Amino acid sequence: MTAPNDASPPLALLVEDDAVFRTSLAALTRSHGWEVAEASDLADARRALEQESPDLVVLDLELPDGNGLDLKLDASLTPDTPFIVVSGNTSDTARQAALRRGAADYLTKPIEPERFGTVLHAARAGRPLRAQVAELQASLREAGRYGRLVGRSAVMQGVYDLLARVSPTGVPVLILGESGTGKELVARTIHDMSPRAEAPFVEVNCGAIPATLIESKLFGHEKGSFTGADRRHRGVFEQAEGGTLFLDEIGEMPAELQVRLLRVLETSTFTRIGGQESLTVDVRVLAATNRDPLVAIEEGRLREDLFHRLNVFPVQLPPLRDRLDDVEMIARHFLEQINAEAGIPKRLADDAVARLESCVWRGNVRELRNAMQRAWILADDVITADNVITADNVRIDGAEGFVQSAAEDAGDEADVLSIPVGTTVAEAERRLVLATLAACGGNKRATAEVLGISVRTLYSRLQAYQERSPS
Repeated sequence: MTAPNDASPPLALLVEDDAVFRTSLAALTRSHGWEVAEASDLADARRALEQESPDLVVLDLELPDGNGLDLKLDASLTPDTPFIVVSGNTSDTARQAALRRGAADYLTKPIEPERFGTVLHAARAGRPLRAQVAELQASLREAGRYGRLVGRSAVMQGVYDLLARVSPTGVPVLILGESGTGKELVARTIHDMSPRAEAPFVEVNCGAIPATLIESKLFGHEKGSFTGADRRHRGVFEQAEGGTLFLDEIGEMPAELQVRLLRVLETSTFTRIGGQESLTVDVRVLAATNRDPLVAIEEGRLREDLFHRLNVFPVQLPPLRDRLDDVEMIARHFLEQINAEAGIPKRLADDAVARLESCVWRGNVRELRNAMQRAWILADDVITADNVITADNVRIDGAEGFVQSAAEDAGDEADVLSIPVGTTVAEAERRLVLATLAACGGNKRATAEVLGISVRTLYSRLQAYQERSPS
């Protein structure tokens, strides 16, 4: 996108069903040096937006075929198109709803000509800045960065297109994808690129909360409503007021609570456990699942009506194996983070990149990050292919009863830990700890990090192994 020519008059689209008011508003707009296009309802406005890209859209709320903000909700207005609301509705609720949808201003009828002129001047002055921002976003996308996401592959560019469309709206989004594909990052990117970015982002993993506690987690409770409720608790809907609520693994929510959630989505109201007062919230809900939702519906794990309420705008994330072109970029991104956290710079060798790009990545981006963390620990100054340990390097052979290296089958000389079937868990753990310690050259801190335990725990286990060893 190129910067607009400041010498050409800017274009304003006026969406107003009152013909007399629209005519006077058009005359006022032209007096400030603007060209004007007019629409009497949403259908006219959508047709106009398909033909040209205005520099400003002026919306009435109450139109014959819907609410003016529907243009923002259904993404008829592009993310970088500024709009203002001019309405006869003077309520604070209407004003706040418009501003949270991204309105640059909210003017009430009859409008003050001077204030409207100020709004037009600000919109015109912002044309070059908006063009620069659009160019910056385009260059970042080409470089493989979009919000919190990394990758320049064609499939990810398609995801970015969807996020650019839906982020500025307020519609629910259902994020689909395998575990480890980055569903939380997508949710945070949607929030960061929405008009709610300065408001709270609250995340709930529906599968990680006991069924007895999730209702209180979502909706809160009053003091004394159940044993242990010694004070009032605000649920996540209240905590996310004005912002975004991300419900991860929505298919793991108990069926009875799915009914309550559906009601909140439809009415924006709820009551705390043990409460009588009906509370109203303004929260955008994003949801995610790593299951096929249609299968979950057939199995009775997900209500069909809730699915359709959340599935207003689905975003499907590709698995990492379908975007192998992004592996090196993501790996280097993780390496930059790890280097910065540790204050020790390490490099990625070409053979390590080749090893990374040859993997299947069943655990997706999460598995890649873990692999880079392990490789960083095992490497000196340069991460080589020998430092890259992934699920592809190890398989379980049930017939033989050993944990074997897939690389070993191909003739590579890789460290392998063989544990016969029937070995006790304690003995298998002992062998794993000692083998990892040896692989890390006796470095206990590195060993602890690879094993995912604390150094203190490692010392404790090594001491126990020494005490149990025969003298």
